[in-house]
Amino acid sequence: MKKGKLYLIPSPLGEYDPGLVLPHEVLALACSLKTFVVEEIRTARRFLSAAGLKGQIDGLTFYTLNEHTAPEEVEKLAGLFDTGDVGLISEAGLPAVADPGAALVALCHEKGIEVVPLVGPSSLMLALMASGLNGQSFSFRGYLPAKTDERRTALKEVERLSKSLNQSQIFIETPYRNDALFSDMLKYLQPHTRLCVAADLTLPTSFIRTRSVEQWRREPVTIGKRPCVFIILA
Repeated sequence: MKKGKLYLIPSPLGEYDPGLVLPHEVLALACSLKTFVVEEIRTARRFLSAAGLKGQIDGLTFYTLNEHTAPEEVEKLAGLFDTGDVGLISEAGLPAVADPGAALVALCHEKGIEVVPLVGPSSLMLALMASGLNGQSFSFRGYLPAKTDERRTALKEVERLSKSLNQSQIFIETPYRNDALFSDMLKYLQPHTRLCVAADLTLPTSFIRTRSVEQWRREPVTIGKRPCVFIILA
């Protein structure tokens, strides 16, 4: 029996009309599916309702896959494809990029299930595009350590790699730690290292600035608790 496919469905980076950032074909495909694996059910329901399924959400089936999902629970999701196609939706942006949904994608490859990525917004690529930093060579570092001493060491290592490779280094942080990380960058990075701060991308409150660390020290900003991407180039 032919198995269903896994569709990787991007979602908006904030609360707004998904048609502003997602092609009509992507929204139409998302609305044609009945089974979804999602990071957070409430967010996914809101997104699908706005995408065109308002009033039809109760007819859909949702399974949760987040950072707390055990490997054996992920394995059980393989059975979903015996009855049709499945959509994967993360909290914001692209599924499986800095996202626990990657575990389901890996499982599908192991089981010979076709994976279909769909077009949508990536905060990482949008930030890199707008940064003016090196878009030919870059590395996504994910999250830096939360503890100050470990973060200081990590920042110095990331800066060293950036300089030696002439490579943009991209990383993110939990929103409530944005300003602590920004403060540490201004404290520990070299004055001429360039730093891009890109927050609330695609939203009306979007903020994107690239300055040297020395310039940021003279004119610091408060980022606050909002999604933010940081990029440095030493």
